[in-house]
Amino acid sequence: MSEGDSIGESVHGKPSLMYRFFTRLGQIYQSWLDKSTPYTTMRWVMTLGLSLLYMIRVYILQGWYIVTYALGIYHLNLFIAFLSPKVDPSLLEDSDEGPSLPTKQNEEFRPFIRRLPEFKFWHSATKGIVVAMVCTFFEAFNVPVFWPILVMYFIMLFCITMKRQIKHMIKYRYIPFTHGKRKYKGREETGKPFSS
Repeated sequence: MSEGDSIGESVHGKPSLMYRFFTRLGQIYQSWLDKSTPYTTMRWVMTLGLSLLYMIRVYILQGWYIVTYALGIYHLNLFIAFLSPKVDPSLLEDSDEGPSLPTKQNEEFRPFIRRLPEFKFWHSATKGIVVAMVCTFFEAFNVPVFWPILVMYFIMLFCITMKRQIKHMIKYRYIPFTHGKRKYKGREETGKPFSS
């Protein structure tokens, strides 16, 4: 391999200025993501605020309905992945391989593992809003469309998709919201010392 053949290297073997800039930018971005991980409520509040800002922008500009529709479909897909188990129980019905969700009261507790974890759901939803917001600055994405049809179609799609997801949850007896293993209380202390 000759000098400068690898990605991001200049002719003299050192990383190029552009490569170093984007690497550093990626590291800063990842650092901020890592710092925001424990603050679930604050992250979602910021995302809802950004979403509200986007909706106000679309309302004031009276356009970009197709971008908004695409954003809604994207968020719906993320939400369905968030509600779905990582391992689909319908695929495990015939085989005894792999983990499955408990179906009886006396089975071992297994926590619900999502196909799309909460942090990735938040991150993808926020990135989607930012991309949609950027699209509103370009007239090429302002496709003329009769927006009430898009709203009705989205509502129908949402209802059909959620109905199918709820039926799946009922059929395979899982709830996508668990709070951990049930904790049992021991005997209450009477305050008397133990005597032998």
